[in-house]
Amino acid sequence: MSPLSLALGHCLPELILAAGSVVLLFVGAIRGKEQDGLLTEFSVGVLAVAIAVILLGSKTNAVVLDGAFIDDGFGRFMKVFTLGCSLVTVAMSQDFLAREKINKFEFPILVLLSTLGMLMLISADGLIALYLGLELMSLALYVLAAFHRENIRASEAGLKYFVLGALSSGMLLYGASLLYGFAGTVSFTGIAAAIGSSAALGVTFGLAFVMAGLAFKMSAVPFHMWSPDVYEGAPTPVTTFFATAVKLAAIAITIRVVITVFEGIPGQWRQLVTFISILSMALGAFAAIGQANIKRLMAYSAIGHIGYALVGLAAGGEMGVSSVLAYMAIYVVMTLGTFAGILLMRVNGQNVENIADLSGLARTDGVMAFFLATMMFSLAGVPPLAGFFAKWYVFNAAIQAGLYPLAVIGILSSAVSAYYYLRIVKVMYFDEPAPAFDKPAPAPRAVLATTGLLVVFLFAYPGGFIEATRTAASSLF
Repeated sequence: MSPLSLALGHCLPELILAAGSVVLLFVGAIRGKEQDGLLTEFSVGVLAVAIAVILLGSKTNAVVLDGAFIDDGFGRFMKVFTLGCSLVTVAMSQDFLAREKINKFEFPILVLLSTLGMLMLISADGLIALYLGLELMSLALYVLAAFHRENIRASEAGLKYFVLGALSSGMLLYGASLLYGFAGTVSFTGIAAAIGSSAALGVTFGLAFVMAGLAFKMSAVPFHMWSPDVYEGAPTPVTTFFATAVKLAAIAITIRVVITVFEGIPGQWRQLVTFISILSMALGAFAAIGQANIKRLMAYSAIGHIGYALVGLAAGGEMGVSSVLAYMAIYVVMTLGTFAGILLMRVNGQNVENIADLSGLARTDGVMAFFLATMMFSLAGVPPLAGFFAKWYVFNAAIQAGLYPLAVIGILSSAVSAYYYLRIVKVMYFDEPAPAFDKPAPAPRAVLATTGLLVVFLFAYPGGFIEATRTAASSLF
């Protein structure tokens, strides 16, 4: 097989998204319709085909495109979940965008382009490939955050994310330049070989700046400042996208960088990851307590959950990486279900986002209340729901690695965060009913029910899921 054929075979999901985006753009421009549901359905098909190609395609690992792109089990695992999050986001968005009169044909195209950047980012095997994937993802996200142009909160969210995103990109580029200056190569494996087991001062600074840029995309403390405002101001489908697919891509490249590039100096990167993890867990636990807006609460919740995921990364090794993969997979399922519930919060044709609007939901819509409560219990880590197993995996990895203080801090933070999750359950089941929500849209309702069932019944067959995470993690080592 020629090098070109080999590269095309391993880059096929990315090529499908790129071709789909171009076709959608031409069709949208030629049809001349501002609002085009057909393109949304087509984009869902493109994402589904990309998922099928990964699941049914070759399982061999390869480095192609002159060492810039790696196709391995870890990347395929993260890509499937990232594409799944994008697909669900687009499928749930149509009704919301139509009601808000912002269902422009550009929306699914921007999601496809951003997802293409995420896939490139997940498979990046060099600093240049990392930056190209990151920027392709981010440029589309800047537009998506401000997609509701007539809404001042959305415009503010887009501007904040753009300005702070440019700052984080500059920090990441500076760190990358330090690593390149030290190693003389942009390849991850080449940099790892040059670093060896001792880190020069320039490498340490490069590590710190690269981690700062990646922490921004993960919305980890202390680079979380954009997250609450953007989550609250952006259209809810866009917030769903930020909270799921973007998080997966960011955590994936962070894992690849620290495990591949800095494998010889675990002491340095473990200190940074532990520091970020502790701050994120603490802020996520305490800052969400006083929130009245459920989207803003979910922003702080996401910060806390990234902290929990980083507990597993701090543990290192195959077990630690496997625990992060399991955690993030379960986290995105819970988050998709929660945001599906938020999309159903509509009274008299207007979206409502306050927790108080859920008052007495058990008496006005018992099915929605049950599944939303299931999500809250799972996010809090109540057994035997999936969220409990997610936290057990990462805390167990930390204990096995001897990081007892980190595990204890994580458990205490989880206990504190349970307060605001259970408060939502209390509001739904024990407060006086607020006005009933409008007739639910079918897509968010189906997503809420499906994710709820997955969260409830994961314990019945966890073996295959955990084996998949271990197989994916082992491909990194």
